[in-house]
Amino acid sequence: MIREAAPAKINLALHVRRRRDDGYHELETLFAFARHGDEVEVQRWPVPCFAVVGPFAAGLAGSDNLVVRAEAAFRAAFGVAQPHAIMLDKHLPVASGIGGGSADAAATLRALARLHGVAADDPRLFAVAAALGADVPACLLGRATFGSGRGDALVPVPGLGDMPALLVNPGVAVSTAAVFARWDGTDRGPVAAGETLARALAGRNDLQSPAAAIAPVIAEVVALLAAQPGATLARMSGSGATCFALFADAAARDAADAAVACARPGWWRLATTIA
Repeated sequence: MIREAAPAKINLALHVRRRRDDGYHELETLFAFARHGDEVEVQRWPVPCFAVVGPFAAGLAGSDNLVVRAEAAFRAAFGVAQPHAIMLDKHLPVASGIGGGSADAAATLRALARLHGVAADDPRLFAVAAALGADVPACLLGRATFGSGRGDALVPVPGLGDMPALLVNPGVAVSTAAVFARWDGTDRGPVAAGETLARALAGRNDLQSPAAAIAPVIAEVVALLAAQPGATLARMSGSGATCFALFADAAARDAADAAVACARPGWWRLATTIA
């Protein structure tokens, strides 16, 4: 049995530059990854088998999801006839802007590659990832990265060195397509050059306002995080609704975690670090 972590993906900055002719959007984004998230277990099995456990398992009812598609695409790309049993331990909220599905698919590909002796940097593996979704190649790489194009043209950048962070989701799911549809079409400029944290601080998430128009509670989450002592950056990730705050030290993060839990006990929280 092969186990692979599927850490939460964070968009430290997300700039939407233009709508492309293929229907996608030209993006610039800074990807980073938390130390916590989901976990995938893969093993050879006589018949295909997929199961989900964990606190958010109910949100993935049915068999048509990115993990199953990733397994099928891997077998097709590498000529593997042997079916697999896959167990997904789901701890990240579904459709929440932190790449849960993409991270799970990427972890599945990494696990299958290990199981079948495929090199982690095999170009075919990244081609499979790109066909599954724009965020999957970054999740497959699994390190701090600057993404452009659809977000899948990747250049590694220095990480944040396990910077304390708090992720918060208010329990609402927002449609990525609906959020992009509300983007006003204004190009507000590229992600700045420089050191990764400075680039994040100087950046923005162009989808935050459109997402908050759909789910106003997102603005409340960001405001609550920004108000916490020691928060250096508070922003929405991806197309929402999960938001994050970065902190100078773990004590400030943990105090913020307790404050959010007290103020909004029904909200999902993850105290972690960002690599």
